[in-house]
Amino acid sequence: MEFAEYGIAPAANVQLVEPLPYFDMLALLAGARAVLTDSGGVQKEAYILEVPCVTLRENTEWVETVEDGWNVLAGTDASRIVAEADAAGGARRGHSARFGDGQAAARIAAIIREYEP
Repeated sequence: MEFAEYGIAPAANVQLVEPLPYFDMLALLAGARAVLTDSGGVQKEAYILEVPCVTLRENTEWVETVEDGWNVLAGTDASRIVAEADAAGGARRGHSARFGDGQAAARIAAIIREYEP
């Protein structure tokens, strides 16, 4: 993927990729040290996967991810984006279960089993 025509030259440890199928993207995200995005969906997925996120926007619909410290709004200022990206790869933070604990399916199955004849 070439971005030279846009004046973008990623650092050696940054991989730019074309859009990916959903599950391929989740697999990459799950193994990432941090993610930079303008996507609301990626912000929430990063939060759930406990991957620090730098959002390249001035606002977000997922304010909870910012409040919990997993997401930072860097806007479009290049120096701020670089600074936030450097900081995002640091120590992991605590994580709340604001969006659930991942056990909903097991709880639903247990309820259904209670009503089985």
